[in-house]
Amino acid sequence: MRGLAAVPSYVVMQPTTLCNLDCAYCYLPLRAVDRRMPVSVAEAVAASVNPWAAAGRFSVVWHGGEPLAAGREHLAALIAPFGPQVEHHVQTNATLIDDAWCAFFVEHGVRVSVSVDGPRERNGERVTRGGVPAYDRILRGVAALRRHGLPFSALAVVGRPGPGLATELYDYFLDLGCDVLGVNIEETEGVNLRDNSHDAKLVTAFWAELVAAWRREPRIHLREVEWSLRYAAAVLDGSADDVLPRRLDPIPTVGHDGSVIVLSPELAGFTDVRYGDFSSGNVLTTPLAEILAHADRTPWVGEFLAGVEACRSSCPYFGFCGGGHAANRYFEQGRFDGTQTAHCRNSKIHLLEGVLEHARDHQSPAA
Repeated sequence: MRGLAAVPSYVVMQPTTLCNLDCAYCYLPLRAVDRRMPVSVAEAVAASVNPWAAAGRFSVVWHGGEPLAAGREHLAALIAPFGPQVEHHVQTNATLIDDAWCAFFVEHGVRVSVSVDGPRERNGERVTRGGVPAYDRILRGVAALRRHGLPFSALAVVGRPGPGLATELYDYFLDLGCDVLGVNIEETEGVNLRDNSHDAKLVTAFWAELVAAWRREPRIHLREVEWSLRYAAAVLDGSADDVLPRRLDPIPTVGHDGSVIVLSPELAGFTDVRYGDFSSGNVLTTPLAEILAHADRTPWVGEFLAGVEACRSSCPYFGFCGGGHAANRYFEQGRFDGTQTAHCRNSKIHLLEGVLEHARDHQSPAA
């Protein structure tokens, strides 16, 4: 985990900045504006991505705004330049999904991940621009996916971890029918300035409870828990040093205008007097492969890498998280070379502690 890899494992693409919802915890700065990605941007990205995909598995993740707000015709035009080896994923609020969109997903081989926070009462902050709860529209979209037999993942945001919530959420997503579940504890980032500090015992207990719910009926791939268990197993068999890659995945995000932000999609659309617009280049003037080859020269990236080294030397959890996320450092601390953040504590440290707490509480008694 030293420096940036020259070739990413996936690219995030922003087909439009617009979102038809106005969720209270959203970090996106331009979600009320429809700035669409020109096809020329997708063509430029595909010129680098297609050779990467020919050499091994590679994904393009369409992430807005609300990607479906770009419309089927425009999204199809953006997908068209990519070769058949490229896997396409879309992160959507599902409110626009209908039979026609399901046919689109099948035709273009798009894998779907739905943002929904659990039962109706847990979705109070997911509302339309008129302030109307979006839950019924989300469920209609999910019903369309199920009607067409399309597998889907789910992504849930947790605002206040507390007793009983993890079990409630897991049971809900079992019934919803997703095959993969990701759980994000709300983060302070972008335009969402709400504090994300929580009592350590409550957060650890939340993750331990989630592990217990999953172990009772492990029909869903539970992203955070399975990653934690893989790391714990690697520690036990002495291979923990092999869990993280040798170099950081640059995770390039290509904005609607072709600008490339590495490491943190959440930085797209923001500017800073010290760091500018955070971009490392623009695919309309420089090939993506070339931008990534020199991305570590971007001033803020160098500062972030210094912070990664500070984490390596000071944090016992470094082998698990690899130094945290750039956007969390910036939006919580105002710079990139800090170390531990509230996000680290909520979604890395207390996550691993919760998994280990569950393991201790359920270990077999000594003979």
